[in-house]
Amino acid sequence: MIASEAEFLRFLDQNDFHYERLEHPAVFTCAEADLHRPKTPAVATKNLFLCDKKARRFFLAVTACEKTVDLAALAPQLGVSHLRFGSEENLYRLLGVTRGAVTMMGLVNDAGQQVELWLDAEIWSGEHFLSHPLVNTATLLLKKAELVRFFALTGHVAHLFNAWERP
Repeated sequence: MIASEAEFLRFLDQNDFHYERLEHPAVFTCAEADLHRPKTPAVATKNLFLCDKKARRFFLAVTACEKTVDLAALAPQLGVSHLRFGSEENLYRLLGVTRGAVTMMGLVNDAGQQVELWLDAEIWSGEHFLSHPLVNTATLLLKKAELVRFFALTGHVAHLFNAWERP
């Protein structure tokens, strides 16, 4: 398991990923993270670690910070009857991160591909994305092509779902 940001950045560098890194104070919400966004236009991602009712299937649902996700409406899109937030224990066991630092980059630790990756179809049309590098004290700016390559390298298929913006 890659347990630190330094190890994760070495992994990215060893695999020739191109990214920009911005260090900032710890952020726990999208509103806090927004205060430290880089100037480059990019999708600020919100990452939800979810599971089915019996915690047999795990999901990472990614949308934009400004959106909300109705779990009851999302469940049938993911092929389950009920969704809930995954436990802190499963979050750390599967993605190697804690609450407040949930990130697509945690998929690097899901060697068994136990976590299904689901991306908001609307945001996936973006060109640049912001994501934490396993910690909430820095943000990476990545091009979509780099994310696609990262998902392939970690063995994760990106599924698309439809989220709805808050009225």
